[in-house]
Amino acid sequence: MNEQKDRKDRVVIVSGPSGVGKSTICKEVVKRLNNAYLSVSVTTRPRTEGEVDGEDYWFISEEQFRQRIDQGALLEYAEVFGHLYGTPKEKVDEALAAGKTTILEIDVQGAKQAKMIYPDAVMIFILPPSAKVLAERMKLRGRENAEMAEERLDWADDEIAVAWQYYKNMVINEDLEQAVKEVVQIIQGPQTQ
Repeated sequence: MNEQKDRKDRVVIVSGPSGVGKSTICKEVVKRLNNAYLSVSVTTRPRTEGEVDGEDYWFISEEQFRQRIDQGALLEYAEVFGHLYGTPKEKVDEALAAGKTTILEIDVQGAKQAKMIYPDAVMIFILPPSAKVLAERMKLRGRENAEMAEERLDWADDEIAVAWQYYKNMVINEDLEQAVKEVVQIIQGPQTQ
């Protein structure tokens, strides 16, 4: 028996540019896997309409976030577009101790930090079919003004360039169902970064 393949306590890091569909893919993947946990990040950014505290993110103040950094309570953290984002360490530790496949939906900066802690983590980067499609998806989300959307698109180019260096698994989200299937297959396959 392949010990690596049969391990259930693996860490999966899923990253991709804003608007690519990471959250949707991750939530769907968790529904399809047995014994999986999707980590909920903490953030200092304001909650948008329809977001649920503790489900989409844990929305906290910058002071609370800094306290968590000082206490070593975050597995990783980064500043993105003027807001802080981080992964609560305790929740990840609990999920791994329970033998769960633990999915971290984090940006490239955080992924590099998490990979140092979990060198066997499976790294998956979600790509848009094209920059034009990504821009259209961001516009449909309606979360960003034109200036912010442009900044996020520029950032996406940088993230994608870095991803080719650090991520073994690249999934294009052109068709949601196909992208979800590919991510599930990567997670269930032999663990090789």
